[in-house]
Amino acid sequence: MNILVAGAAGAIGRPLVALLVRAGHAVTGTTRSPDKAAGIAAAGARPIVVDVFDAAALANAMSRAAPDTVIHQLTDLPATFDSKAMEAAGERNARLRIEGTRNLMAAAAAAKVECVVAQSIAWVYADGRKRFQETDPLDLAATGARARAVEGVVGLETAVLQTPSVAGIVLRYGRLYGPGTWYSAPEGAGPLHVEAAAQAAVLAVTRGSAGIYNVAEDDGTVSIEKARRELGFDPGFRLT
Repeated sequence: MNILVAGAAGAIGRPLVALLVRAGHAVTGTTRSPDKAAGIAAAGARPIVVDVFDAAALANAMSRAAPDTVIHQLTDLPATFDSKAMEAAGERNARLRIEGTRNLMAAAAAAKVECVVAQSIAWVYADGRKRFQETDPLDLAATGARARAVEGVVGLETAVLQTPSVAGIVLRYGRLYGPGTWYSAPEGAGPLHVEAAAQAAVLAVTRGSAGIYNVAEDDGTVSIEKARRELGFDPGFRLT
């Protein structure tokens, strides 16, 4: 399969490219940083340097790559956690989820991409029962920084799931830990190792159906039964 990974140099993007190449897929990986293109090439993918906010350049890159499937792993967060910088980082990330995803989906539709798999998050459900299911409401009544995070998630998921002619799959990831993330060990409720997150995206490409999947470790915070049943997701998966 011909797959474009948007955000191929990120924490999930790196193991994801490795897994896709290992599985025999032809992979194109995007990054906005020219310095990261060589790493994408070294992993066996064809790098494209493009900014998701440049809609015309993105559409051109998508047309040239001509993928069957796009995997959206774009985020705009600092490499290390800094509490003082999080308000600005949260705003940038929400803008990327809303505007960047809109541009990505428009480019995908124009290039006749069949499927888009996109990274979302699993910790913005409204208060209520634990073991949140994919059909449970998001926290639309949130205030402050959480309200902007929810707005970003809603914008991303709406664009992915409601673009005509494109089958949209949303993976609501738990709180990431592992190489390239802020944490080396599980942190908070509903954690998820970054390599298991990457594997879930690979599984979604070949086994997923349009819709939403919770993807996290089974600590009672969110229900992952749908991902286990339909994708064969295993939260214990590691590359080594």
